[in-house]
Amino acid sequence: RIAGRRPRGAWLAERVWEPDLPTSLATAGYGWTIVDDNHFRAAAVPEDRNWGPYTTDDQGHLLTVFGTEKGLRYRIPFGEVDDVIAHLREHATEAGDRVGMMGDDGEKFGSWPTTWEHCWGPTRWIDRFFEALEANAGWLTTVTPSAWLDANPPIGRVYLPTASYAEMGEWALPPADSRVFADLLHRAEATDAPEYRFLRGGFWRNFQVKYREINDLHKQMLRTSRKVAAMPEGPARTAALDHLYQGQSNDCYWHGLFGGIYISHMRLATYEHLIAAEDAADRAARAAGAAVDGVRIEDIDLDGMPEVILATEGQVVAVKPSEGAGIGSWDIRPVRHALAAVLRRRPEASHETLVAHERTLAARGDAAAAAGSGVGSIHDRVSTKEPGLAGRLHYDAYERRSGLVHLLAPGATPGAFARADVAELGDFVADPFAVEATRTDDGSGWVRLARDGTVRTPAGDLPVRVVKTIAAGGDRRTSTLSLEVRVENRGPGPLEATLAVEWATTMLGGGGNPAAYYLIDGERVPHDSAGSRASVAAIRSGNEYVGLDVATRVEPAAETWISSIDTVSNSEAGFE
Repeated sequence: RIAGRRPRGAWLAERVWEPDLPTSLATAGYGWTIVDDNHFRAAAVPEDRNWGPYTTDDQGHLLTVFGTEKGLRYRIPFGEVDDVIAHLREHATEAGDRVGMMGDDGEKFGSWPTTWEHCWGPTRWIDRFFEALEANAGWLTTVTPSAWLDANPPIGRVYLPTASYAEMGEWALPPADSRVFADLLHRAEATDAPEYRFLRGGFWRNFQVKYREINDLHKQMLRTSRKVAAMPEGPARTAALDHLYQGQSNDCYWHGLFGGIYISHMRLATYEHLIAAEDAADRAARAAGAAVDGVRIEDIDLDGMPEVILATEGQVVAVKPSEGAGIGSWDIRPVRHALAAVLRRRPEASHETLVAHERTLAARGDAAAAAGSGVGSIHDRVSTKEPGLAGRLHYDAYERRSGLVHLLAPGATPGAFARADVAELGDFVADPFAVEATRTDDGSGWVRLARDGTVRTPAGDLPVRVVKTIAAGGDRRTSTLSLEVRVENRGPGPLEATLAVEWATTMLGGGGNPAAYYLIDGERVPHDSAGSRASVAAIRSGNEYVGLDVATRVEPAAETWISSIDTVSNSEAGFE
């Protein structure tokens, strides 16, 4: 509608390929797409046969695939212009029957660090490159993929396995495997070893295994998609579809050097749109007389173990009985905020790079080198956006959820808990609870869960029963959520421990965001503060920009610990 012409080709997010994509793309009206030579390598296509398009198919649907050649992808714009032209000249034929494809991130042409100066500033790489194309126009021409296909047949047939670019395969692996694979791949590539072509990393879908948070997000998206699809045609469904599609933006469904689940404002924006779409669908279902509020038991994360969903007009709360009966999802509908979208602190392969980098800087006494230098691919640069990050690497032994019950060794301190350096005496944080009862009352929901576990003591293990009662209610603008915890020592001896109930919530308060706060005894402090209070009966927290204010009452009054949950991740601009 905008350009007066229907596009014939489509770009794949992160060049992620799955064998059923020809059906999806062809039925949507597309005739071609672009993948990496890495994909063709995995399909045993010889290296010198990457200079033309191939046909592939699925369920009778035909699609043409072009390969973006690595030599061009890595030289443009980081190689010398003359080297790019020489590379093309080396692979050209007198018959002019070869096409070299370069499809890659637009960010490398000015958005990534140092690339604006390189591409558009004094180096004038872009200008010099197009001048070189013009100077070599006698044997080198430019063409669109559609125009090439109009004049040239495909050069063969191929069936591609699941694949993405090489770095994505590395990032999809567990940290230890990722380091081993990266080392093997780089050594094989550097020595031009014949086995290089057979080295492949992980499968993109395994990000749902590596990060529980990604799986939760993905399954919420699918659940929301089904609800929106069931809406009657009309303006409400159209608006809900817009939110759903924005909630399907690929970045937060993986993580690597850039993009990803670690970027909190992107994570919350993705949830924001999914919450809006689900809210619209539930409103439509409610108006049609369907029962969408109250309690339901459903395996929403598709791990074979059911969750308890408490839904009201104003919120949706998901409880995970199989892992400590924790609240892993707490969506506040009026402001479209995912209150429980907190990321677990976990080891990453890149953390070893960070530690080694800071050791090198310390040995050299060269703090200025932390920012990195030179022009090159972001895959080759090591830099940090703030000092001392290696000292902030702490890892959680469990998934961060709310309402978790800890029984800590006496003497545990707020700082030690924040560093994940406390002795857990009980088995109630990540072990299964049983659902004892549920109840739905006039749009509100209630569930009682219990676990008969053990607590370690100097005199031996004691049998302890923990019962949690969770209730969701209130109206749309003023939701309520209550948690009652009862701990019963059923053993013969005394139990001495610190009972701690954890609430892991996000108010987008990182970096001292002035809009996000705690309000304790009349004192306002940033949401990423650290500290403790001896006896607190009430506390408020929120974000003025989001429009969210959470009032918490504690009965009886209790000692309160506050700490930020800080993750350390890498990006194109450095570790942060």
